[in-house]
Amino acid sequence: MQNPPPGAVPMPVGPGAQMPTPQQIAAMQQQLAAEAQKHGMTVPQFVEHIKAQRLAQLQQAQRQQQQQGGQGQQGGPQGPRPGPPPGAQGQPQPIRPGPPNPVAIALANFLRSQPLKPRTCIINGERKDMFRVKRALRALQSPAYAKARAKNPALPEITDRASLENTFKLLPMSMLALRVSKMDPHEGHDHPPKKGKRIKGLWTVRIEQQQDAGDDMYYVWLYEGSQIMRKVYGALALVLIFTVVLYPLWPLVLRQGVYYLSWGFLMLLGLFFLMAIFRVILFCITYFVVPPGLWLYPNLWEDVSFMDSFRPVWAWHETTKPKKKKKASKSVNAESAAHLASQTGHPPPATATTTATTTQVQTAPQQRAYVAPRVEELGDDE
Repeated sequence: MQNPPPGAVPMPVGPGAQMPTPQQIAAMQQQLAAEAQKHGMTVPQFVEHIKAQRLAQLQQAQRQQQQQGGQGQQGGPQGPRPGPPPGAQGQPQPIRPGPPNPVAIALANFLRSQPLKPRTCIINGERKDMFRVKRALRALQSPAYAKARAKNPALPEITDRASLENTFKLLPMSMLALRVSKMDPHEGHDHPPKKGKRIKGLWTVRIEQQQDAGDDMYYVWLYEGSQIMRKVYGALALVLIFTVVLYPLWPLVLRQGVYYLSWGFLMLLGLFFLMAIFRVILFCITYFVVPPGLWLYPNLWEDVSFMDSFRPVWAWHETTKPKKKKKASKSVNAESAAHLASQTGHPPPATATTTATTTQVQTAPQQRAYVAPRVEELGDDE
């Protein structure tokens, strides 16, 4: 078998075909070079142009065949109808996780801006926001979503329940939010559950395998939104630290200003501590002079805002009143009645309670002759 000369364009030869001679190959190359020169191209460019034309012709022929096949199926009285495409509405679609797409990110940004009443949960030792599916579905059916879709037409249209679920499933498909369920943090450990202080509403969750979209299911956000502002804050913090480090290079006026400001801050801090000590001394004096004592700024150490810490200016000390133990009158009456019955051998007197008021009316015990209690011996049969 002869090899083609260097620089020649390889010619495809089918199985069983005869290889062309060198003279035929040279003639074909000359003809190809002439056609390329006629079109103002080089030989490799002309070959690529021919390939592109051939590929376009094949694609057009395939489209024509598909159109003819579709017309034949629609016109045939008994021909089978094609099934719905994979993304057709009317059926919920399975979830296949993949990289995030712009539509899913736009959907996540919209849901993050809606009042989903998120709760804090712990997953893999980190705190994340968790929300209920039904709140997200309501947000997707709200007028706010229609407005967002008018601004961004790429967001999916929602017409029925299946399209609603398919739209929501864009989040787990792009790994932006995943379904979770509550779990015991000590599950699988050898030791019994510890009775520590539990924070109300703080769940420890785990990711579920089935990423469904039921109303009562919970999803955890893995998408934290745009990180632009976080980067800006980080850059500002670095600039501030760098500026403080370069304090010796500041102008003299700035350094003097910082010096006087620091002294003013220290004086305010000292006045605050003096006020805290004075209010304790004032309370100790008034506790014995005018009990129960007087507090200056009673909310100073309370968990309130800064302004509420200084309101009101003064207040009396709140004393806790001892709780009076309620007498269990019903139990006492029952015990006395049972004791009387055991002594006399008669049933206890009847009592009556009205339903309209809390007043209880008891009938007076009847005067009866005293009868000594008798002891009866029972046989073995009884």
